[in-house]
Amino acid sequence: MTTMHGICDPWFDALRDEFAARLDSGEELGASICVMLDGEPVVDLWGGHVDSDRTEPWRRDTIVNVFSITKTMTALCALVLVDRNLLDLDRPVAHYWPEFAAEGKDGVLVRHLLSHTSGVSAWEQPVELEDIYSTDEAAARLAGQPPWWEPGTASGYHALNFGHLIGELIRRIDGRSLGDFFDDEIARPLGADFHIGTGPEHHGRIAPIVPPPPLEFDLGSLDQDSVLVKTLTCPLLDMNEVNSASWRQAQIGAANGHGNARSIARIQSLVSCGGEVDGVRLLSPSTVERIFDEQIDGVDLGIATPLRFGIGYGLPHPVTVPTVRGGKVAWWAGFGGSMLVNDADNRMTFAYAMNAMAPGLIGSDRSEAYLSATNEALAGTDKEVIG
Repeated sequence: MTTMHGICDPWFDALRDEFAARLDSGEELGASICVMLDGEPVVDLWGGHVDSDRTEPWRRDTIVNVFSITKTMTALCALVLVDRNLLDLDRPVAHYWPEFAAEGKDGVLVRHLLSHTSGVSAWEQPVELEDIYSTDEAAARLAGQPPWWEPGTASGYHALNFGHLIGELIRRIDGRSLGDFFDDEIARPLGADFHIGTGPEHHGRIAPIVPPPPLEFDLGSLDQDSVLVKTLTCPLLDMNEVNSASWRQAQIGAANGHGNARSIARIQSLVSCGGEVDGVRLLSPSTVERIFDEQIDGVDLGIATPLRFGIGYGLPHPVTVPTVRGGKVAWWAGFGGSMLVNDADNRMTFAYAMNAMAPGLIGSDRSEAYLSATNEALAGTDKEVIG
C-alpha cells in the first residue's frame, strides 16, 4: 500500500479512503489534498511519489506546478489593489497602462481582463513559449495587438497571458512585479508556501510534472485563425519545458505557480472566509463579494467549453465541473486536474494538487471524486461539530 500522511477529521474518512484507493491503484502518482473550514484545516493529506519510478516519496513540503490555479492567485493580487482603491474594475485598462489602448482596445475595462472577456486571449504569431518568460516585453506585445472579438461580449480563456495582463497593471500601479507583489502582500503575510516565479532554492522539492496523454483532437484540422487555435497555440505549451528551471523561475501568472494543496487552501480561504484568515485581513467582505458578480456565461471561444466567469474566478455552471454545494462558489482548475473550490456559503475551501496529469483542460475524474467526497461529508454533518 502507498503511504499517506497528514491529518483528516473523521467526518472526511470517505475522502481519505478515496485518496488512498487511487494512490494504491497507481492512478495517482503523488498528490496533496486540503480542506479548510472557517480557515482551519480539517483535511491535510499527502502521499505517493514525486518520480515516475516511485523511489522518492511525496513529502509534507513537496510543491508542484499547479498550472491555472495560479490565475486565482493573480486575481487576488488585483483584488488587493481594488480593496485599496488603487485599481477600479470599471476603468479602462488604458487608464493605468496607456499603451494598451492601441488597435481599438481603449474601451477594454479592467473587469474584462479578470473575466477573460478582453478579446486578447493570447499573442499574435510568431511567438514561442520562451518569448513569454520576459514578462515586460511579452506584455508590451499584448498591448500592441487588436482584440480578436468585441471585448465584453464573450469569454476567450486567457490561458497563458492572464498573468501578463494583470501583472502589468500591478506593475504600473505599484511598481513591483506580479511575483514580488504576490509574495510580499499575500503569501508571506499568510505564511503560505506558494510561488509565482519559483527560485532555485526550492527546485529540489518540486515534484516533476508527468504529462497527460495527447489531446484527442487534431488542432491542425481546425481553422488556424480561430480564437480557439490561437489561444491554445500562441504559444503552444511545451510539456517538455514545464519541468525546466527557466519555466519554474519565470513569473507566468497564468500557469506556473508552484505550491501544494495546503498553501493553495490557506491563501484561497480568504475568499471563503470573507477576506480574513487567522486574523490576517487582506480583503474587505465587500471586495470579496465582487468575485461573485457574473460577468459572462456561455461557450468560451478559447477552449470551446461552457463557462461562467465572475471577477477572477469561475462560477458554477450546470454542464461544467466541478460539482458544488451552495450558491456562492468561486472555483478554478489547472491543466491536468489540480483544483480549487471556494464555497463561501459553507466557509469551505477545497484544494488538490498532483504531479501525474490527467487528460482534459478542466478538472479530472480524480479531482471530481475527491470534491464529491468532500461535499458529501459537508452535507452529512453540521460543520460546527467538526474538529
